[in-house]
This record gives sequence, structure tokens and C-alpha cells, in this order.
Amino acid sequence: MSALSDRPVPNAGVLAIDPYVPGRSSVAGVAKIYKMSSNETPLGPSAAAIAAAQAALAHAEVYPDGGATRLREAIGGRFGLDPARIVCGAGSDDILHLLAQAYLGPGDEGIMTEHGFLVYKIAMLAAGATPVVVPEKNLTTDVDAILAHVTRRTKIVYIANPNNPTGTYLPFDEVKRLHAGLPAHVLLVLDGAYAEYARANDYSAGIELVSENANVVMTRTFSKIHGLAALRLGWCYAPAEVAESLNRIRNPFNVNTQAAAAGIAALADEAHLAASVAHNTQWLAWLTESIRALGLEVTPSAANFLLVHFPPEEGRDARAADAFLAARGLVVRAVAAYGLPNALRVSVGTEEANRLLVEALAAFREQTNG
Repeated sequence: MSALSDRPVPNAGVLAIDPYVPGRSSVAGVAKIYKMSSNETPLGPSAAAIAAAQAALAHAEVYPDGGATRLREAIGGRFGLDPARIVCGAGSDDILHLLAQAYLGPGDEGIMTEHGFLVYKIAMLAAGATPVVVPEKNLTTDVDAILAHVTRRTKIVYIANPNNPTGTYLPFDEVKRLHAGLPAHVLLVLDGAYAEYARANDYSAGIELVSENANVVMTRTFSKIHGLAALRLGWCYAPAEVAESLNRIRNPFNVNTQAAAAGIAALADEAHLAASVAHNTQWLAWLTESIRALGLEVTPSAANFLLVHFPPEEGRDARAADAFLAARGLVVRAVAAYGLPNALRVSVGTEEANRLLVEALAAFREQTNG
């Protein structure tokens, strides 16, 4: 028997976690900020969603519906899903953690990709499991590499599709091939936080796979295209048995009344959703072309952000570019923590922000090449 500690000691997995650091929102000494660091929609939330949240606030003394019943019914109606197989949470991060808590433990392994969302690793470590980080191919999920790393200990595979921070996506045929190669006991989690932005014909968020299989979950969020990031609202579509497990361990009031009301209204505002998609499609293409015209590499993106690469051997390193942009109020995302020290992630912003960003990058290029 080991000696007792003289103070409480957290589980080993907790001490191995590097805390998640969000994109910054301000720069000292700079008055006007253009925040392009957190993949937030530049159009903001639907006016109907704001009104619904404000109306719900009048009854803040009443506990929320513990089952988020009306919200689940609205999601089910919007996507043609069984509400009983939908679980809602405080952002999709909440769902990602619940899945790890329910299906991982000490001695188990969970798989994520080389440049995958950092919350996956945090969730796995918090559950006491071992994260297995699999190499990508051309900054894209590599199905064969994942399958090669599956062992008897593997219990869960997290895939962001499109992926953050690379913006790349896995065609649905490849997603199906990945699922077909996994043992039946391995849970495939398809994180579709940016699904609404993906326009490619060979893309799918994975609803079909969840409907037809017992080991696939799709997660979604209201934080991105719906502009409700501050309200923390997400959901998943899961097999009935998985949904039951999540409902057993989640906080009974993990979706507040204001968030649920806003989410219902946001789903119904199809005009706002269409405007958000149109804005992103236009300016994602414009930013990609404009930044490439400056001689910088841009990874093709299916989301609402771009990964811009800065070759350090030419003196245009990402850290210097980040500082140069920040001094002009353009706040972007350094992604060294994702294993990409020579790149910056840039969210699609307003027209003003997008044009200023390209102008600033052109000035940075001129200065460093001068």
C-alpha cells in the first residue's frame, strides 16, 4: 500500500492536461480590435434568437427544462431526427467530455489526429485514458493511419470534420471507410462544429452513419454559424444506448433556458443562416485568393477560417506576423499548440476586417522583404 499524501491529489490524467487557451480578444494599447481568432460569425446571431433569449430571461428564477425537450424537438424537426436520440449540452465541448467520461477509463486509448481539436486530448486525459495522436496526410485526416493505430484498448476515435485548425475535410466515402474498418466496440465521434459551412458535394456531417449504426455519434454546435457562442449550446445525435448513457451522467440542467430559447429561434431563422453561408462562401474564397497572391501558402478550407503558412527561412515567421497584425488591431490565432508553429489561423470576418487583414499582410510582406 502506497503512503498517503499530506494533501488531496488529483487523478494522474488531470495533471497531464495542458489547459485550453482560447483565442485572445484584445491587444494592449490598441483601441479598435478586429477579432479574427475564434471562428465567430461576423454576422452575429439572428435577431429572432436575441429576442427569444431576452424574453426567456424574464423567468430566470425558474430552473430550465432538464431534458431540453423543446430544443431537442426543434433540432429533430429541422434535421429529420428522433429527438429521443438527441442530447444537448453547454456547447459541443460538453458533449465531447461526456462521451469520454462515459466510454473511456484508465487503461483505455482514444484516438485523435495530429492537428485535431485540443479538447479531445483534454477530455481523454480527464477520463484517465491514454490519447493516441495519429499523423495526418497533407494536414488532412488519414484513414489508413488511424486504422493502423487501433488496438484492443481503443474505445473512441474523435474526428473533426471539417477540422479545426486546418480547415480540411474528409469526404464522406472516406468517413464510411474509416467506420467500416473500426471494431464494433469503438465509438466514432464525428465533430461537425463547422458542418454548415462545408459546401463540397462529397461532404456529409454523418447523420446517415449515426442512423444506421450503434457506434457512431455526430456532435454539432450553435456557437459558430448560429452566433450563440456566449450562450454555450451544443448537441449530439447518437444511438439510443449512447444517448441513454450520456443522459445518466450529464448535469440535469446543462442547457440554460435562455440558450435553449435562442437555439430554437436560430434554427427557424433560415434567412439568417443563408446569409451567413453566403457571406462565408464569398469571403473565404476572396481571402484565399488574396493571401495566396501575396506569396503565402493557404490550406484549402471547408470551414469559416483559413490556415496561413509563413516560411521561417524567408524571415516571415508566424510569430512576427502575429505581432505585426495585432499592432494594427487584427487579432488572429497562433496555432503552435496544434503543432503548427509556422502558421496562423484567420477567421473570416466582416468585409472591413477582411480587407484590412490583406492590406496588413501585404505591408508585412513588404517590410520583411525590404
